[in-house]
Amino acid sequence: MNLISRVSQHFKDSAQNQLDAVELLAAPIAQAIEAMVACLLNNGKILACGNGGSAADAQHLAAELVGRFEAERHELAAIALTTDTSVISAIANDYGYKVIFAKQVRALGQPGDVLVAISTSGNSPNVIEAINAAHENELRVVALTGKGGGSIAEILYETDVHICVPAERTARIQETHLLTIHCLCDGIDCLLMGVEQ
Repeated sequence: MNLISRVSQHFKDSAQNQLDAVELLAAPIAQAIEAMVACLLNNGKILACGNGGSAADAQHLAAELVGRFEAERHELAAIALTTDTSVISAIANDYGYKVIFAKQVRALGQPGDVLVAISTSGNSPNVIEAINAAHENELRVVALTGKGGGSIAEILYETDVHICVPAERTARIQETHLLTIHCLCDGIDCLLMGVEQ
């Protein structure tokens, strides 16, 4: 096995996947930016959830919004629903893992807020339940998926935004999700601060 060739192939595959995705994803990413900015300007907040690597992506998004992305600005209201181990373990123990995010959405989400729901397969039961809870509470959903969107693609409303990475491999989907998160943060900052470039 030639490890250098193998590593090089990962770089090439990742770059090619992102280049292949740009035409398909640029418009929904722009829609998501506009939805999130409208939410924040109306004193709303961004909630984010996902499992495993997608949980890390939810936390990454919240950190960039509450702290900063690349430019200094006021803090933005964002919460990763993946971080409170007491809340998550209590809900999972008492009600089941399927509702660990949904119960938080019902408790914290207000009409006009945005839920960023991340699932590489589009089939994560707890992310699906979070989306259902968001719809019940009149939150708009920005879904980051891959593999055709799975079950999530079927439950989204017309007012929601679906950013579905055209890939099958989880690693490639996650890499494009991270790029998408950086695009979201950059776009939010540009609109809020009036940056033209």
